[in-house]
Amino acid sequence: MSTQVNQAVQSKQVELVSRPEGMPTSDNFRLNQVTIAPIEEGEILVRNEWMSVDPYMRGRMKEGDSYVPPFRIDEPLDGGCVGRVVESKNDGFAEGDLVLGNQGWREYWKSDGEGVQTIDPEIGPPQAFLGVLGMTGMTAWVGLKRIANLRSGDTVFVSAASGAVGSIVAQIAKANQCMVIGSAGKESKIEWLRDKAGIESVINYKKTKNLSDELARLAPSGIDVYFDNVGGDHLEAALEQMNDFGRIAACGMISTYNATEAPAAPRNLFRVIAKRIRMQGFIVRDHMDDYEEFISDVSSLIRSNQIVWEETVTEGLENAPQAFIGLFEGDNLGKSLVRIS
Repeated sequence: MSTQVNQAVQSKQVELVSRPEGMPTSDNFRLNQVTIAPIEEGEILVRNEWMSVDPYMRGRMKEGDSYVPPFRIDEPLDGGCVGRVVESKNDGFAEGDLVLGNQGWREYWKSDGEGVQTIDPEIGPPQAFLGVLGMTGMTAWVGLKRIANLRSGDTVFVSAASGAVGSIVAQIAKANQCMVIGSAGKESKIEWLRDKAGIESVINYKKTKNLSDELARLAPSGIDVYFDNVGGDHLEAALEQMNDFGRIAACGMISTYNATEAPAAPRNLFRVIAKRIRMQGFIVRDHMDDYEEFISDVSSLIRSNQIVWEETVTEGLENAPQAFIGLFEGDNLGKSLVRIS
């Protein structure tokens, strides 16, 4: 329980001031300072140390229904964060505890503890619980294990393979004795995939004239599983090269998030019928019952050096908008994080 004087704190937060049209800009955001009232019985006060920026947040900047509510204008954004309990009136949390929550984009936040979990830094660095040991890693694991029903010996194509999710997908598939093909848009990312992650077959989609033909060259026997983070031309190329009864885990379609007009591709969606392809979208939070199995499985792969990961760290809450915008400019390698304190 708290021994501190219970008092209000000043907290900086990043707010959404307008909805982007096309690519977000810094003008869509504002850094503001607010006063957080003292905590009451049953509550905790947390000071954030790390926060995550993720492509799905772009969808929440639009109006309309989705699987998560849209961000509100003139209010702080939110998202995954790791912080330290600085004051507690909740028996479930002690001062000094590291906790995982969803109140990113701000310095301080208070909670009654619902949806907040303590994390064990002995398992991995605190920020890893926003990446490989958090929803990012679990998204990769669920997509392969639960949605695509990954089998040893499958040929797996992963788009955005150097990204936070894609890089873990590629390595889990490789650890399961699969042939893995990835795509990335920068030579530095391709080198990392080959040299650090051990993914030998990587396509530079920005330099490839015909993505479908390049997939056919690298996978002459066809693709069994496609983990889609991109959509558009990548999905079209994958559909063309999928084997009969192939499986597609539709995780994200980052190529369309900033589009102001509907994309033309994929123009060959009929392949789903002809090849009897099963394509399923998924949201990781629907699979939280699998969390303990995910942690056990991925922790084991980390200990055996079968999974490595990269972090792109931006310093300072005030720079969080640029870190987010950088996701769509290809600036990040692996997980994009903001160190708040």
